[in-house]
Amino acid sequence: MAGSGRRPASIHWKLMLIITIIQGKEKSLLAGEPWIYASAIDKVDGKPNEKMKPGSTAVVQSSAKKFLARAAYNSKSQIRARVWTFDEAQPVDHALIKGRVQAALAKSAPAAKKARPDQVVKLVNAEADGLPGLLVESFGGKDGYLICEFQAGGVEAWKVPIVQALLAGTGCKNVYERCDDLVRKGEGLPLVAGALAGDEPPDEVIVTDGGVKFSLDLKTGHRNRFR
Repeated sequence: MAGSGRRPASIHWKLMLIITIIQGKEKSLLAGEPWIYASAIDKVDGKPNEKMKPGSTAVVQSSAKKFLARAAYNSKSQIRARVWTFDEAQPVDHALIKGRVQAALAKSAPAAKKARPDQVVKLVNAEADGLPGLLVESFGGKDGYLICEFQAGGVEAWKVPIVQALLAGTGCKNVYERCDDLVRKGEGLPLVAGALAGDEPPDEVIVTDGGVKFSLDLKTGHRNRFR
């Protein structure tokens, strides 16, 4: 439980990085703010290779060594850490990631069911779904494509289980990773794009948004309105 001051008797504190927050800077975390900036961090303890790996899981503690959160740490990002959970009893593992994806799909299911084949539906919306930096859209339903953007180190590190959960949860066989070069550069992530499962989408599809038709490149997100 947040603020208990009791370190759980588990290996997690030994294996993870430990982020210590400057005294007084923990207020935003206690209020539920999911982002931790460099200006709020006093020090980061842990193995050097873990510190340099974008998305490494870290325990966040106050200056009094009270548990605050578990977060994905990225030394190369302006947002140094993004909170996974404020629950001290909840580890960051496959079960958490799978559960977050399932919950996001359940929340977006009504819109997905109502959507026509030529509509794009947002399935996962980053922090709003407890998956910081992950955006997922669907086009064409089960026979179409899932378009993913991994815009932060944490979800990048959990890419494989995320894709597995998306495949299982939607029944769609085609998952494509779109790359926002500017965002991924800012996160220190490699600029990669391509099929993560199944086939790549075609170069152009026709979509309808608000009654207006567009040609859309699912790979880049670029669209042109029909005149």
